[in-house]
Amino acid sequence: MAPPVDAATRKRVLKVIFVSLLLDLISFTFILPLFPKLLEFYRNTEAPVDASAPPSKTLLSSILGYLNAYKAAFARPIDSRYDIVLLGGALGSLFSLLQAVASPVIGHLSDRYGRRTALLASMTGNILSVLLWVAAVDFRTFLASRIVGGLSEGNVQLATAIATDISDANSRGSTMALIGACFSIAFTFGPALGAWLSTISSVAANPFATAAGVSLFLIVTETVYLYFSLPETLPALTRKENGSASEKKLVEAAPKAVQRTNSHFLLNFVHMTFLLFFSGMEFSLPFMTYDLFGYSSAKNGRLLGYVGLVASLLQGGVTRRLPPLLSVRIGVVSCLVAFVLLGRTDTVSSLYLAATCLAATSATVVTGLNALSSFEASEGERGGKLGILRSWGQLGRGLGPVLFTSVYWWAGREAAYGMGAAGIAAVTAITFIGLKTPPGTVKVKLPNEEKKTL
Repeated sequence: MAPPVDAATRKRVLKVIFVSLLLDLISFTFILPLFPKLLEFYRNTEAPVDASAPPSKTLLSSILGYLNAYKAAFARPIDSRYDIVLLGGALGSLFSLLQAVASPVIGHLSDRYGRRTALLASMTGNILSVLLWVAAVDFRTFLASRIVGGLSEGNVQLATAIATDISDANSRGSTMALIGACFSIAFTFGPALGAWLSTISSVAANPFATAAGVSLFLIVTETVYLYFSLPETLPALTRKENGSASEKKLVEAAPKAVQRTNSHFLLNFVHMTFLLFFSGMEFSLPFMTYDLFGYSSAKNGRLLGYVGLVASLLQGGVTRRLPPLLSVRIGVVSCLVAFVLLGRTDTVSSLYLAATCLAATSATVVTGLNALSSFEASEGERGGKLGILRSWGQLGRGLGPVLFTSVYWWAGREAAYGMGAAGIAAVTAITFIGLKTPPGTVKVKLPNEEKKTL
């Protein structure tokens, strides 16, 4: 089967995807380790805990009032320091739920107007979001930056759609793994860099302006790079342009109907259910290590860095060679083992064994589901279908932390991770019983002449 693009164009576009997505994700991960101190700064400024302080009627104090009412519903007492935990979880859920709303819209727009146009529009929203963070001397402005970011962040799903446009059946899995590798590399180095930048205070009214400013620089650099380097890859548009633009080397081919092997509903449901439990576990992990082992932020950072490093090595050496369905199955089984270990662990060695399983999960499941969904979509609907897949996943990611930590606080660690293990066991059963391997997802050896075209 002829590839959708020639080898030189594919290589060039892959380079643009990799560089731009790496810049984007490193910028995105800057803020992750800063949330506790950042939110504590706003609370101390606008809603101090000190009872002798005059009552505050700010937006932040109102939000904390609602969260404290929720916290009071649990029989187990919770220290006031968990106000910041709850607030961080609420903001994380808000961002994911906004992504759940925006992702299908961004995907459908990319199917109609092109990947390049949709991506540049998304980058405009990202720039505005980080600009608001730079200027966020109060919580209201910071909240606005998270809302704008949640509604405009489309880089990952559009990079996935572009990767699908330029890949054939034999190369798609490895191309998706390249996107996964960007995640792993960014999550290995981005949070540590963000934490270091937060120690450089340049604006008294916003102690995190330096980290925000560097994040803005990376986003602007990415936007300029995309504007000058990324060609349009949507097949319907590139076929029209091939006759007049010689630099567009995408191969002309009539759209082909896709014979479904797996329903999109089932793939979306697996994505949502998996991330519902996985994201809850991710969110609770730093607090579990604090309770069990007295881990500091630095030790938690090393643990998460270890997960990112192992995941990037697996994606570079293993995941890209696996058929997508096998990748998903390996990942959910690894996740199940991790849940069982975390529910019973009482040693650091077993904690790192669970972290290794989590790295395998991070390197496989979402990458495999993206590839499977792309195989079930025709070229004119890939952006929309991948956007809907991401939307379902973000719905699970938005609800997971709140639901999981509620069980954690109410019934304890063993009950929470036992519930997670049961949920992931159900997802595992679905992947083995309900999902099938689409034709063409298993690599085959090609004649030498055809290999040269890949």
